[in-house]
Amino acid sequence: MKTRLLQVDPDDPSPQAREEAASILRGGGLVAFATETVYGLGAVATNSAAVERIFQAKGRPAGNPLIVHLEEIDQARPYVADWPESAACLAAQFWPGPLTLVLRRSSLIPPVVSAGRETVALRVPVTKVARMLIAAAGQPLAAPSANTSNRISPTCAAHVLADLDGRIEMILESGPTFIGLESTVLDLTTYPPRILRPGPIGPEEIERGLGRGDRVEFSHHDPSSAQAPVSPGMLPRHYAPLTRAIRLESVRELTNLACPERTAVVVFAKPELPDLPGFAQRVDLEDPETAGRSLYSIMHRLDECGLELIVVVMPPDLPAWRTIRDRLIRATQSSDSGH
Repeated sequence: MKTRLLQVDPDDPSPQAREEAASILRGGGLVAFATETVYGLGAVATNSAAVERIFQAKGRPAGNPLIVHLEEIDQARPYVADWPESAACLAAQFWPGPLTLVLRRSSLIPPVVSAGRETVALRVPVTKVARMLIAAAGQPLAAPSANTSNRISPTCAAHVLADLDGRIEMILESGPTFIGLESTVLDLTTYPPRILRPGPIGPEEIERGLGRGDRVEFSHHDPSSAQAPVSPGMLPRHYAPLTRAIRLESVRELTNLACPERTAVVVFAKPELPDLPGFAQRVDLEDPETAGRSLYSIMHRLDECGLELIVVVMPPDLPAWRTIRDRLIRATQSSDSGH
């Protein structure tokens, strides 16, 4: 199979491009497209065979559920067993946007989408390309990030092509994503609601959105558990470069680190770095918004540089850096601790 790269205007995708991509999806094929967070790999969510192809193309564990992308809020109702007040309230405030809600699924969602669980993860993306594609396909799209499982998420079409060329039918190229990190995932099947994956929308915003004095908790998947994760992004090793990567909590630890010659260091929040020779590259990311938008593209670039080691000096353990820290911890987890 040859993967076709089709350029589209992000503000005004042509009817021809829309129909070509939708025809592939309706026929059980896979199409990569840009959301505001990362590029997704879409298949019609109600087509079990097409969804299984996502797992095959990515090499994704069958126990890792997918997020279903909708065109608009009203499209959610047939695909959930119930639509609680909390879901209606949050969807009205944050959709379209980078908030995924986990709810009880209806029989219209095949078990393969949710790794056999009775839940489904839903969101409405921001980009016109994503929403026009869902509308043209006539069905919601199951769409994880468009990359090999556990590797760095793609924020431009070139990342997708380099990784999945020959494994998917089409990539809609509409420029880089503008958030750069995956959506927040919130489980509304429990009380209090639980954040399963931190993302651009924080717990403080969600609590204000609920408006009832509700608290939001954080949940962490136990890697030793035989139970499948409720949400994507919960496996211990994820978002990882091919190059060996380690993390340090402080720049002071650099002074005691024996680094190979081809080592890059990535630092955050303007730390005072010791004057150390030997780093092939240094990357500075000063604020959380810039870091979020740039992190994956920088990691992709470093992965292409023939490095022996990437050293990540972690950002401060503060709410503004919570999502960045989550992605970096998983990206630097040793390969024998994940899937």
